[in-house]
Amino acid sequence: MRIELSVNDQPVVIDVAPNTLLVQVLREHLHLTGTHVGCDTAQCGACTVLLDGSAVKSCNQLAAQAAGRAVVTIEGLAAGGAPLHPMQAAFGACHGLQCGFCTPGMVMSAIDLCRRHPQADALEIREKLDGNICRCTGYQNIVEAVQAGRAAMRAVGVA
Repeated sequence: MRIELSVNDQPVVIDVAPNTLLVQVLREHLHLTGTHVGCDTAQCGACTVLLDGSAVKSCNQLAAQAAGRAVVTIEGLAAGGAPLHPMQAAFGACHGLQCGFCTPGMVMSAIDLCRRHPQADALEIREKLDGNICRCTGYQNIVEAVQAGRAAMRAVGVA
């Protein structure tokens, strides 16, 4: 089947089997390998992308479900030639990553979290990131990164 979608603000037309997952299109067809495959069961969050602005686990979405919609991956976050999105920069500055495997999905979830829950405190951030698993950091620096990223997003007017 042929589907049309936008990926990182670029139009994409692709022929895929009906059972092709969005993560497969991103990684195998478009070579956007920043979206990681961790568990293949939508438990770990490593494959999280933004679909029409909302965080979704791309291992749990058929590519056909994204037809006519806008997908943003970790590679498409920085706007206007900026090296990093404010949330990406915050994760680095706050040491919210170690091995980095969960980081792309964590960043995408954090952006959506900040948009949906702009006043979330540290406990709420922990609760709302529950679907993203990090095996290295203990989450404290991730929570601090989300808070710093939220402040930086506000400062530059990035929603």
